[in-house]
Amino acid sequence: MCNRDSSILFQTLTVLNPFRTPDFQAVQDTDLAGPLVFCLAFGGFLLLSGKVHFSYIYGFGALGCLFVWTLLNLMSTQGVNVGTVITVLGYCLLPMVILSGVNVVFNLQGYVGTILTGVAIFWCSLSASKLFVIALQMQHQQPLVLYPCGLLYGVFALITIF
Repeated sequence: MCNRDSSILFQTLTVLNPFRTPDFQAVQDTDLAGPLVFCLAFGGFLLLSGKVHFSYIYGFGALGCLFVWTLLNLMSTQGVNVGTVITVLGYCLLPMVILSGVNVVFNLQGYVGTILTGVAIFWCSLSASKLFVIALQMQHQQPLVLYPCGLLYGVFALITIF
C-alpha cells in the first residue's frame, strides 16, 4: 500500500495522460483530498482573474457528481461508490484548473480561447470517462459516459470564460 502523497501524484499523472490506459488501482482508491485541492486551485485562479465563483464550483460539482453517480449506477451491472465518482471527477478537473490559470494571464474570449477551452473540455471528459469505464468494467461504453462528463466540464469551462 502506498502512502497518500504518492497516491495523489499517481492519480494526477493518470489524468495528465488521457491516451494511456489507466491502471485498475488508480480508480479504486477513494481520495477526497486531491479533488478538494483542485477545486480550491480552480476557485483561486478564478479569483485571481476577478471572479468569485466558489459557490458555483461546489454547487455544480456536487450536483454533477450526484447526476453522474446516478447515471453510472443505471448503466453498470455493479454499483459505483459516490466517493469514487467524486474522486474521478475531481481529479479530472485538472485541465480546467490549467485553463483557469491561463485565463489569469490571457483573455480566453477569442478564437484561441475557444480552441483551448474545447481541448480542456475534451481532455477532462476523456480522462474521466476512461477512468469510469476501467473502474466499472463497462467495455465499449466510453462514448456514453464521455457525453455527460463533457456537459459537466463544459459548465466549468463557461464559468472560466465568462
